Amino acid sequence: MEGKHIVVGIGSGIAAYKIPELIRLLRKRGAEVKVTTTRHALEFVTDLTLQTLSGHKVYSDVFAAINDHSTEHISLPDWADAMIVAPATHDVICKMAAGIADDALTTTLAAMRKPVVIAPAMNDKMYAGEALQEALATLASRQNVEVLDCAEGFLACGTNGRGRMQEPETLLEAVEAALTPKDWLGRRVLVTAGPTHEAIDPVRYISNHSSGKMGIALAQALLRHGADVMLVMGPTAEQWTPPVYHPAMQGVGSLRRMDVVSAQEMYEAATAAWKEADTAILAAAVADMTPATVADHKMKKGQDLTDTIALRESPDIARFMGVDKRADQCLVGFALETDNEQQNALKKLEAKHLDFIVMNSLREQGAGFGTDTNSVTIYTKEGESHRLPLASKSDIAEGILSAIHG
Repeated sequence: MEGKHIVVGIGSGIAAYKIPELIRLLRKRGAEVKVTTTRHALEFVTDLTLQTLSGHKVYSDVFAAINDHSTEHISLPDWADAMIVAPATHDVICKMAAGIADDALTTTLAAMRKPVVIAPAMNDKMYAGEALQEALATLASRQNVEVLDCAEGFLACGTNGRGRMQEPETLLEAVEAALTPKDWLGRRVLVTAGPTHEAIDPVRYISNHSSGKMGIALAQALLRHGADVMLVMGPTAEQWTPPVYHPAMQGVGSLRRMDVVSAQEMYEAATAAWKEADTAILAAAVADMTPATVADHKMKKGQDLTDTIALRESPDIARFMGVDKRADQCLVGFALETDNEQQNALKKLEAKHLDFIVMNSLREQGAGFGTDTNSVTIYTKEGESHRLPLASKSDIAEGILSAIHG
């Protein structure tokens, strides 16, 4: 998003109160933002707030004397890299589908040929209406438009239903996806992420410090590039809600998430999904050992806890997939090391029949478990290597995908 020009269009709906947060997130990611609104949108969020957060005048009146250009609705599309309309009300959506341009927002939309994200928000009965759904299907058929679905939940009218605008963090992802080339479209990718918990008794378990951040960043990046993602996720506190697109929307990736707890559960879910995938990226930190038996009661201090806990090897997901791999499949493993990093990573690459291995070290500050940054070296089975210096895990994920995709 660094240096990108984003136009934020605001319709006249109560969800407009969330848009200052979207503007803040876009600016935080390095984007420059300009805002256009319907006149009545400024009943829900003030001109001063939008101008202060964006750093630019708000375009809300076609004929306003303060406009920078006499044809602001033309200059904004020329300036923009992408546009998001949020909230996109019933009125704005139907006007856009019909080609009606009678205010600052809709005239800007009429001239926009860059990527446009539509984020609907309205009453559930309005959203389910035939005219609205026909308009959304029309917009979804346009090459430069991506239409989001509404979320379900409590609505301003006091009812529960499908009509809520998706949250600002999700809208940010949708804008980023609209700017990303769909060079993974049609590919099915399995991603494993997070730790596993190996039960000792009903209370205690063996695990590690994995947060799942790297695996989630890879799944996010793959969706942005249009892949169909199967995410097998171990227990983690990390929250992620990807954009959900309207059913009529074509040419976007999909997500199927499978939540698991133990290494055995992850093995079963991952190996089943592997049959459908053409690529697997095994970013999960699967426990190497698991208790041979699980106590059916909480073990007490004293003899229970001083007795030796017998362990057995957990199922080896990467080894199974490497042996089972078809000629048309690509297998990517991860190696987190504390010493002899390169030697251990290359040994794992060969022993498990991987195509790539991503190695990072716990000895490097800012990399490894629980951080928002990472630094990795990617090794290939052909003996090549590629170093990705310390960066956000989102940027590292992009670098990994670029190396895999070639």
